[in-house]
Amino acid sequence: VTGVQTCALPIYTEASSVNQAVDLDELTLFRDMARRAFEKEISPFYEEWENNHMVPRELWNTLGQAGLLCPDVDEAYGGAGTVPHVTLAMIEELSRMGFGGFASGYGIHSNIIAPYLSRHGTETQKTHWLPRMVTGEVVGALAMTEPGAGSNVQGIRTSAVRDGDEWVLNGSKIFITNGIHADLVIVAAITDPGKGAKGTSLFLVDAHAPGFEKSKKIEKIGQHTSDTALLFFTDVRLPADALLGEVNKGFAILMDELPRERLGIAAQAVAASEGALDITIAYVKEREAFGKKVGQFQNTRFKLADVKTQVAVNRAFYEQCANKYATDELSTEEAAMLKLASCEMQCDVADQCLQLFGGYGYTTEYPISRFYVDARIQTIYGGTSEIMRELVARSILGRE
Repeated sequence: VTGVQTCALPIYTEASSVNQAVDLDELTLFRDMARRAFEKEISPFYEEWENNHMVPRELWNTLGQAGLLCPDVDEAYGGAGTVPHVTLAMIEELSRMGFGGFASGYGIHSNIIAPYLSRHGTETQKTHWLPRMVTGEVVGALAMTEPGAGSNVQGIRTSAVRDGDEWVLNGSKIFITNGIHADLVIVAAITDPGKGAKGTSLFLVDAHAPGFEKSKKIEKIGQHTSDTALLFFTDVRLPADALLGEVNKGFAILMDELPRERLGIAAQAVAASEGALDITIAYVKEREAFGKKVGQFQNTRFKLADVKTQVAVNRAFYEQCANKYATDELSTEEAAMLKLASCEMQCDVADQCLQLFGGYGYTTEYPISRFYVDARIQTIYGGTSEIMRELVARSILGRE
């Protein structure tokens, strides 16, 4: 992977975690710079990486050198101190360009792990990890899901037991995005057995520690460039300061950060749908059937009208939620509604667009097929659509 010129990032003058307006001109400028970098550093190689089912580790370093990782990390830790919208814009551009697998990995690193550290880490933890996440020296991953506990994070069994000045970590995690390349993994573990969620803590685990093992990459039907792994912890000894936040407060941190995670997934859903629509419009304008352009048939025109309307409505809701998050006003229920609506929409849009390509859409030669297979996981990870419906229902009717 070749290097790129370091982008002159739009710097915001005030603290950017909450209560900060977005400078739309600067955001547009940043999008344009990011898109040019992605076109140079990712586009020429992405098909090869898809075939290899992995992006090269060096890509993270390249993007870090270009200033494209963790942009809303505070300047004191090497970031650009931007508003969260900039990180979301990066996810959008990757998704719109059809790089869904890497968009997921990027989102975990820049939109989840970095905020976890920024918002809940000690000064020592932030100083140790964040600058290297910004440069790409360290790749981050989040390990919650287990073979017997998927969307129900309260069912985890991985444990951490205090032993003097250390913690001893044992257990396993599955479906961990960035699991192969990860250098830092935030692991959810039981620290007070029998208390469920109230006995869960989070730990910053160095992936190179003795007893930490990564499985062979898990192969998936889509998002091939997302390196998904099964992780094993066998008597991994962690220093006391590896604890993120307070003991037994891990579940509260997870719940606090879920709105941003789901906002990032919605960014993927909306932008990928826009990308799928763009290439479909271009195709039906050129492809002929029965002596006419496919785009001239009423069926095509009506389908595209429906798709464009779906995307526009979801983008409006997504932008509303992004603005609420920037002012610390996005609720768990709104984030759940956003993820539910946008991800279900993405799967439908990808399906409708692929149909307009006919048989060609079912071949890997046409990128619409990648939009299609990459979309399917969106209604599953980050909380399934069924869980999102239950969360929204509870906000309406309470628990039954």
